[in-house]
Amino acid sequence: MDRAQKAKVVDELGQVFGRSGVVVVARYEGLTVAQMQGLRAMMRDAGGSVRVAKNRLARIALAGRPAAAMAGLLTGMTVLCYSDDPVAAAKVVVDYARTNDKFVILGGAMGAAGLDAEGVRAVAAMPSREELVAQVAGCIGAPAAGLAGAIGAPAANIAGILKTLEERAAA
Repeated sequence: MDRAQKAKVVDELGQVFGRSGVVVVARYEGLTVAQMQGLRAMMRDAGGSVRVAKNRLARIALAGRPAAAMAGLLTGMTVLCYSDDPVAAAKVVVDYARTNDKFVILGGAMGAAGLDAEGVRAVAAMPSREELVAQVAGCIGAPAAGLAGAIGAPAANIAGILKTLEERAAA
């Protein structure tokens, strides 16, 4: 890899570290190509990405970034898993680590906050952006649904009373 290619990789990694909601570092020593492709597919489905990069270049890209706290994790065979959603990459990595004992979570970063392995697991336990939006929409819509039911209730009561009177008159 020549100097221009290294500079390009450092620039790409810098963009990843700057824009991602969460970056998780894991050790992948012993994973087969098929297992790694499975991880990539899971991450892609969740809206994230997986990147294997030279640790030295990743440490250079981290310099001056908010996620610089995770530079110490970049030793050995490491893989970077990241997503714009602050929870998606962590969820996928934790789920994948449960099924594959060769995949070991080392830690990561969420913005400027460095995370250890337990921190990544805690982030994975949080609801995703879509789940939070659905909860907020449900909270906003609940009073409106209650109001519509309250407005419609008198009409339903009147209809029931009229039906009862009609049945009595017919009998």
